[in-house]
Amino acid sequence: MSDILAGRVSLEEFKGLVACGGFSYGDVLGAGEGWAKSVLFNARARDAFQGFFERRDSFTLGVCNGCQMMSNLHELIPGTEFWPHFVRNRSEQFEARVAMVQIQESASIFLQGMAGSRMPIAIAHGEGHAEFESEEALLEADLSGTVALRYVDNHGKVTEAYPANPNGSPRGITGLTSRDGRVTIMMPHPERVFRAVQNSWRPDEWQEDGGWMRMFRNARVWVD
Repeated sequence: MSDILAGRVSLEEFKGLVACGGFSYGDVLGAGEGWAKSVLFNARARDAFQGFFERRDSFTLGVCNGCQMMSNLHELIPGTEFWPHFVRNRSEQFEARVAMVQIQESASIFLQGMAGSRMPIAIAHGEGHAEFESEEALLEADLSGTVALRYVDNHGKVTEAYPANPNGSPRGITGLTSRDGRVTIMMPHPERVFRAVQNSWRPDEWQEDGGWMRMFRNARVWVD
């Protein structure tokens, strides 16, 4: 990030961009706000990121703090006008454990062939509540097919109830994608459970790979 801000590295050299978790800028301006503003208020970085997002051969993944940051950059990302911001969990505490999510039908390049799957995934955040600008924006996000992941309970039903939904997000929403599917954001951590041994239980036929490995392979297939 420092290299991009200083102009030492150009995003034109890359096809993929992944923004990870990590409490950037100490979250002092709000979750992901400082990171996003370092882009929005730097003319060079703003132009670089906007150009990258607009390229038809580029893809982006934002996880946890990266999800929060990307949601604050939605003005630069085509097809994300209904995305929410992510604010303090309704539980008023940091939630770090495993939750269940259901993958929705969407255009996300990462989640192709995975719609309908219900899978355990790691969570670790204090500000994961999806806050939409209005009820209309929430409805439009649903209708536009940009909702990619939802929390579900032990019956496999979408839920807003704690603890199955760790942050109280409306309609269980915890992941979204751009209209064309090239940019995907999610609060949970698929990179922490992509190996079979990272799950407390797994089918024998999984061997080395966990269920979430599919999304990373999907990205490789899309690039090829």
